[in-house]
Amino acid sequence: MLFNSLEYFVFLPLVFFLYWKVLGNKLTGQNILLLVSSYVFYGWWDWRFLLLILASTLVDFYAGQRIGRAIQGSRTAQRWLWVSILFNIGMLGFFKYFNFFIGSFIDSLDVIGYKVQSIWTLNIILPVGISFYTFQTLSYSLDIYRGKVKPTRNFIDFAAFVSFFPQLVAGPIERSSHLLPQIEKPRKFSYNNSADGLKLLLYGLLKKVVIADSLAPIVDDIFTNHLSYSPAILLMGAVFFGFQIYGDFSGYSDMAIGTAKLFGIELRSNFRFPYFSRNIGEFWRRWHISLSTWFRDYLYIPLGGSRVAKPKALRNIFIIFLVSGLWHGANWTFLVWGGIHAFLFVPLFVLGANRKYKGKHLGEGRILPGIRESLAVLVTFIMVSLSWIFFRAESLSAAWNYFKGLFSTWEFPAYLHPQGYRMSDYFILLLVFLTYEYRIRFNERDPFPFKTGTIRFISYALMVFALLLFYDSGTDRSFIYFQF
Repeated sequence: MLFNSLEYFVFLPLVFFLYWKVLGNKLTGQNILLLVSSYVFYGWWDWRFLLLILASTLVDFYAGQRIGRAIQGSRTAQRWLWVSILFNIGMLGFFKYFNFFIGSFIDSLDVIGYKVQSIWTLNIILPVGISFYTFQTLSYSLDIYRGKVKPTRNFIDFAAFVSFFPQLVAGPIERSSHLLPQIEKPRKFSYNNSADGLKLLLYGLLKKVVIADSLAPIVDDIFTNHLSYSPAILLMGAVFFGFQIYGDFSGYSDMAIGTAKLFGIELRSNFRFPYFSRNIGEFWRRWHISLSTWFRDYLYIPLGGSRVAKPKALRNIFIIFLVSGLWHGANWTFLVWGGIHAFLFVPLFVLGANRKYKGKHLGEGRILPGIRESLAVLVTFIMVSLSWIFFRAESLSAAWNYFKGLFSTWEFPAYLHPQGYRMSDYFILLLVFLTYEYRIRFNERDPFPFKTGTIRFISYALMVFALLLFYDSGTDRSFIYFQF
């Protein structure tokens, strides 16, 4: 079930009504409803995939119990931790990377002169959200092993934590130390909380429908036919994809956080206006925060982080970015994308500038940012946009040809959209969107920070009007990160 579908806007009010009006403050009943609703929500795509979620839930619930009973750091605890790791990574590896690794192995044999006539490949369907919920359950086992949390004894609570439908298929990736206690404790209805949730739902839907979905046909056309377009059009395609994926993914995160608020639950922030970043280090503190902090806590720091000798620290940086790239998909393009960001990050790390802007917003204390800040944002945005080419391209050869096209003879022909839209309209749309984002950049949880009720009402009305204007029920626009 999609957040931007008509089915969801029937499903959500129904669950909300049952949750608060019928069940009231009955915690067990609310959690059972969340669990059943989450399975219905996920099973809407393909009920067979529910077996994977159930298997992951059962394995990690039991492994967590056994780790918790064992002496911390003992062999018994280690064995059960490895059960959780091998099961989750094994399931993820099979469904997501089996054909990729087999194909890469065959290609490597071909390079050294060995021709393989036949190859065992499988027609594997990637289960929606598997990269997200496997990481969520795996962090539960790791945190128990480290002594950060205690295993829950309530299977319903744990199953609701694993399958919580607002963030099940595309995050934010939650930690058991943050989400599970909220599920275990009684929750009371709050009008303000629900109102804040609806605001985030509205703004997230606007980013998805008005920004991401409206740019999608243009991006698809330019990347599919990149050999036919001029450098100016190719650059526009890369920039538009940057806004498409941001509107799509951050829009999903806003809607997930907003939906959770309706049920009295707070989720972690996943985006903090990343396109206002002044270097790559700041960008990764603002983009897909739940994933980058997951890799930081469970991979980068265990490897030694930055507290080791410089060569090992640089090794750790490349590992973290390459693994992050591979997490996104079974394609060499994602590895190259991760490698590009590693190369962009290393100079900042060596110079000690990777934390330069930590905790500081663009233009803080001023109406507009300074010239140096603005140039830093522009340079960072250009680097990120060019790296998106590898993320979006179907293959390395397609990405390389796209890059070569950027450095051919520059011409500025008028781009004819397949559906006849004017490009100037989209640039105006993005300019308005960026201006609004700059206005609200201090608080990603409140997209309508207006003190005057009249202005707030006008902003609601304008966004609803934009949704009605851009929404196309006949177009299937799934969220981009569902494929990861």
